[in-house]
Amino acid sequence: MESTLERWGSRLPTWARGWPRRRILAAAAAVLLVVVIAVSCGGAAGGRADVPIVEGEPDAGVTGVRAPSTQTGGTLQVVSAEIDSLDPQRSYLPGVWNLMRLYTRTLVTYSSEPGRTDELVPDLATDLGTPSEDGLSWTFTLREGVLFENGRPITSRDVKYGIERSFASDVIVGGPTYVVDLLDDPANPYPGPYSTEDDDPDLTSVETPDDRTIVFRLRQPMPAFPYVLALPSSSPVPAEADTRGDYGADPVSSGPYAITSVDPATGILLERNPQWNPATDDVRTALPDRVVVRTGQGGVERDQALLAGSADIDLTGAGVQPATTARLAADEDHPVRDRIDDVTTGALRLLALPTDVAPMDNAACRAAVAAVVDRTAVQEELGGPVNAVRRSVLWPRGLDGGPEDPDPRPDLAAARASLEACGRPEGFSTVLAVPDTQTSVDVAEDVAAQLAEVGIEVEVRPLSATSFYATDVGAPASVAANGYGIVLATWTADIPTPGSFLAPLVDGRSIRSVGNTNFGRLDSPDIAALVDAARAAGDPAAWREVVAAVDATSVYVPLAETRIQLLAGQRLRNGLVMQPYSGYDLATAGVR
Repeated sequence: MESTLERWGSRLPTWARGWPRRRILAAAAAVLLVVVIAVSCGGAAGGRADVPIVEGEPDAGVTGVRAPSTQTGGTLQVVSAEIDSLDPQRSYLPGVWNLMRLYTRTLVTYSSEPGRTDELVPDLATDLGTPSEDGLSWTFTLREGVLFENGRPITSRDVKYGIERSFASDVIVGGPTYVVDLLDDPANPYPGPYSTEDDDPDLTSVETPDDRTIVFRLRQPMPAFPYVLALPSSSPVPAEADTRGDYGADPVSSGPYAITSVDPATGILLERNPQWNPATDDVRTALPDRVVVRTGQGGVERDQALLAGSADIDLTGAGVQPATTARLAADEDHPVRDRIDDVTTGALRLLALPTDVAPMDNAACRAAVAAVVDRTAVQEELGGPVNAVRRSVLWPRGLDGGPEDPDPRPDLAAARASLEACGRPEGFSTVLAVPDTQTSVDVAEDVAAQLAEVGIEVEVRPLSATSFYATDVGAPASVAANGYGIVLATWTADIPTPGSFLAPLVDGRSIRSVGNTNFGRLDSPDIAALVDAARAAGDPAAWREVVAAVDATSVYVPLAETRIQLLAGQRLRNGLVMQPYSGYDLATAGVR
């Protein structure tokens, strides 16, 4: 069998030829299971083997539309892993945010135009908002004639109330809190709409002078503020229908579909919202008659459903599993390859070197670590070029205006010179904290082996993946107490702007006692000043200055950006890759 697998490896397509040999052999063997499952499912009673396969070509949905259609009708079948919440203020999964495009609308939203899905367009609002001259306030006007599913007009007060819910941190938990950081008064915090204390303040930073006007007054200028308003957490909620923590069981729709049932066995059913008026919506096509989401599906199960024709879209945005990728790699002429869209996700894997843990409190010691790293070896551990793109700059490939990536190779001589400069010519010992997942541990052990070449002895310490970011490396006190001199983390921004990616990592004012994302504890007044200047300018060139200043500190060592292959179902039409969610846009998808 091994000789057969070796022959398969020699026929790999270009995008998979960087795989290490052991990965080719293991994945090609694993694919046999997927083939058996797909064949057995397709041939069983009720199978979908007779479903006609929509024609296409590789990457058709990345810069264009896969199988364009304007025909309505049918049921869009979606598969997903577990869903955290259907409450728009409580979800923090991009795949679920994609689903919410069907039943929530926001003042602005992501474009459904091919190649421009990371750009904003008006949604409930008539335009992208008007900022004041000093950038401290934004004014929006709502469209006329937009209704909730119960027939009541959506007003500016409903938008404000939806935003107010995020302030109730004792009830509405799990979702993003950008609005809290931007709109709250630290001296007199707003407790949210559920508190009944007599001395509770109002959220005066959001004004609703009439039903169609809403004004936001920010604590500091933020040119990217409309992106915050594109998050589902900024969608309108009718106060009279709010059931607090249970609102996700039956959220009130402002979009073309309404949730009509939620069942662990049959999934989530969304049917047409008769109150939705397409004349007020330039984004959503609402082609299917209904949408069914089967949740709790594992990765192989989701792939199998797409291959067999019983699913049209995988909601998770995780891409196909290694076994499925190997199936395609083993046969360059496999027809399923025409249904693949290759996507770089913006999730950047990096090393953080905390400045409050010796010897990483010495910039030269950090520089030694940075000089040793072999990104090509890390890329191989991550599955080769098909799964990871080498990155040496703190800037995702999908963001325009970034610095050129020099993609440096290891320089052991420079590393030894840096060790001399930091007073540790023989090296030093430290602990590398890593999420306890096989891939992350493999990468960490490879990095440890690299560092050992110059005398840096590293103990790889796997930590629970569920608490890693919240209370392990997300708690600076824990990092310092345990001597985590290196942290292997993956970082992705919720919003596709340079500031949203960089500021949480590098601005010292973002350091928090729990859930901290400034993993390197970089606290430089000079860098904070550059961040403020870049925010005010709203220009990629200003953010490139931030990157250059951060790079000089060697606090972060970028390694690789995640790459995935999306598989379109056999029937999927209007398959448009929504870049911010790393998946096909549910707002435009159809099946006829």
